[in-house]
Formats: sequence, structure tokens, C-alpha cells
Amino acid sequence: MTDLVAIGYRDLSTANAARDKIMDLQRQGLITVRDAAVVDVGPDRKIKIHQSTSMAAAGAAGGALWGGLIGLLFLAPFLGMAVGAGAGALAGKATDVGVDDKFMKDLAASLEPGSAAMFLLVDQVTVDKVMSEMAPYNFGGRLLHSSLDMEAEQRLRAAIEAQHMAHA
Repeated sequence: MTDLVAIGYRDLSTANAARDKIMDLQRQGLITVRDAAVVDVGPDRKIKIHQSTSMAAAGAAGGALWGGLIGLLFLAPFLGMAVGAGAGALAGKATDVGVDDKFMKDLAASLEPGSAAMFLLVDQVTVDKVMSEMAPYNFGGRLLHSSLDMEAEQRLRAAIEAQHMAHA
């Protein structure tokens, strides 16, 4: 089952550092992240979404590869690559999987200017292990949204609050 977790942070650099640590924990096998994004609220209340992966870029790369291979058949590999990259980029942009952008913007609208939030779509997580690995960094934060079961959400909320109190 995939769970959605959103944690608010005091600023963009803290949210990015927390996301980077989560991605490091994924490489260690402690969490499986399907999508990760950071949203920041500028001083003018403008909301920016920072995706961890660009579907358009991934689509362009795949399209260029397939376009080049098909282009070889017609003795025009560079033309095939260009057409394939363009088609792949369009397909990738249209295939926005992961955390819904509208949901992120709506939730971010409740944040203070200058603050940020990290959004995670998680397939597998051991909350206690992940939070114990995150604790030394004192990211702080506050749980904004979670689809975890009640027990896991309470453990996560308690761990985040403990970090927040240590940072205050």
C-alpha cells in the first residue's frame, strides 16, 4: 500500500535537506519512496514545486533512444532522435505520476511565507527506524498530512514533535 506523508519545515533548505536524507535512507533500504517533492512558499506567497524527478526529462531521454533506433531503420538516426525526444518529452509531461500538484499547492497555501513542505509517496517504511536515523539532524517540522495507519502516524507525529522541541 502506498502512503502519502506531508511534513512542513521552517524553510526550503531544511525541507531539501530532509528530502535528501530520506533519499539516502532509501538507498540503505529503510524506506521505499515512489515520489518525493518539496514545495516552498515565497515571501510573495508564490508557491513553487520542486519535483525529485522530471517526467518530461525521463520521457525525452527514452524517446530519443527509441527515436534513434527507429531512425536507424530509415537511415536518419539524428532526425529520429530529435522527433523521439520531442514526443517523449510531451508524453512524460502528460504522465505526471506521484503526488498530485494541486493537492501540494492547496496544502502549501496554508504555510507561512518563507516556509516549505516535503511530500512523500511511500510504498514501504519502518517509521521507527527512519525517524531514529533522521533524529540527529534536528530537521524539526510538523506533520501536515498522513495516510499512514493511526499507530504509525502517532509514532511519526511524536518523533517529529520531539525533533521540533530539540530544535526550538
